[in-house]
Amino acid sequence: MKILGNSLHISNSGKLIAKSDKTPTPGGLVFDSNKNKIGKVSYVFGPTKKPYISISLFRSANIDRIQKNYGEKLFVSKPNQKSRKRRRRPRNKK
Repeated sequence: MKILGNSLHISNSGKLIAKSDKTPTPGGLVFDSNKNKIGKVSYVFGPTKKPYISISLFRSANIDRIQKNYGEKLFVSKPNQKSRKRRRRPRNKK
């Protein structure tokens, strides 16, 4: 897990906004300082050196606890990449 940044606030649409020093890949899982899953990175916007990150929260995330701890460090893990299988060629029927 890598440090994502600090939480700022919850937007009107219900997404957590965070500020980071690095650009994470969309789809990465976000954890709080207690290593509880909070949500997924859904959108990255703003300046390239210090971007803002929109995190879609899971239903199991405790929103009251998140609101009390604004400025808390958040962590991100790489998204699960599905293995790509090669397509099988059809056999020629004779």
